[in-house]
Amino acid sequence: MNEYIKLLKSKRILRELSIIQLIAYFGAWFSNVAIYTLLLDMKVGAEIIAFVAMLHFLSGVIQAPISGSIIDSVKPKKLMLILIVVEIFATFFLIFINSISDLWLLYILIFIKMAAASFYFTTEMSLLPKILDGEDLQKANELHSIIWSLSYTFGMALGGFVVYLFGVKFAFILDAFIFVVCFILLYKVEINVIIIKSNENLLQMMSDTFRYLKKTPQAMHLIFIHAFVGLTAFDALVALMVDQYYVSVIAISLALGLLHASRALGLVIGPILLGRWINNKRVTYLFIFQGLAVWLWAFMMENFYLSILSSVIVGLFTTTLWSYTYTLLQKNIEPKYYGRIVAYNDMLFLSSAAFTSFMIGFLATKDYSLEFITVLIGIGFMLGGVYFAWILKSQKIKDIT
Repeated sequence: MNEYIKLLKSKRILRELSIIQLIAYFGAWFSNVAIYTLLLDMKVGAEIIAFVAMLHFLSGVIQAPISGSIIDSVKPKKLMLILIVVEIFATFFLIFINSISDLWLLYILIFIKMAAASFYFTTEMSLLPKILDGEDLQKANELHSIIWSLSYTFGMALGGFVVYLFGVKFAFILDAFIFVVCFILLYKVEINVIIIKSNENLLQMMSDTFRYLKKTPQAMHLIFIHAFVGLTAFDALVALMVDQYYVSVIAISLALGLLHASRALGLVIGPILLGRWINNKRVTYLFIFQGLAVWLWAFMMENFYLSILSSVIVGLFTTTLWSYTYTLLQKNIEPKYYGRIVAYNDMLFLSSAAFTSFMIGFLATKDYSLEFITVLIGIGFMLGGVYFAWILKSQKIKDIT
């Protein structure tokens, strides 16, 4: 942890952006708990819950082909401020969702809100390799994951209590207000990076990116391996678990908050324990450990308290997998293509998460047990480990340090 603190002290812009991240992510989880509480209170089916979970990722997939080109040609601060404004309005208008007849509006707002959030995230992740390198970049990615996890932990836990005590509309309003605070803080941040201007239009930049990926296959493989981490899109699974097993034990909003918060606790602890241990050769083992942890969760699922414990273990390996594979990609591409390649990377990652959410709902409606679905996800991580072992043998992958 001292290494992260030292990095924050020495890099002012990273420190300021990290504070904004912490606040923005914290607020976002209030509305996330509220959305799923609202859906379960409406008594919607598994297919709608899964569709909403999929929408959280689908918007990022659709915009990715053009977002990367925009990121590589627009000043990051200006773009990030615009995206926060979009999030403010999309979040606030969620207060107008009152019944099943308003689901169409919920779908639109979630799509817009998450499109802006995904765009913002890609912009920031494209900015980091322009201001950091080597171990600093790896630590910054790990720090980003820890901040996300901390926000997720406390946001989900407190969000559950806030929704339980004050209702979903209060959570939406509070979330919008927090984004206003983020806008004010970001407006005061000085971000000075060189934008490599291109005379190409968006279509030409996209074509150039595909040509680059064709001649740099290791980048394409690293994009695919990072997409395996998208199998951790458990939102739909957790909501269905609460509905099927825990409603007689605890209030819906509290169950959602505690389950997500327990997994997020593991997400925070994981990189602190594994950050020094992880290297290229050990990534395969990390995928296997993640798969085994998911299997343990499947076995413990019916018991609420054992499920909370298992959720912590599931989270232990996720953050390190995400941050390390992300850093590997950043290390193995040319600076000119940071925005575009990171955007396509996020597109594939979000596609994986959206597909996972869809399949959870689809299999649940076909009467497959939640335990069986969870075991399948664990198998997916095992396959990811095998794939990464093959990548190391067949491709020239630069070490991070």
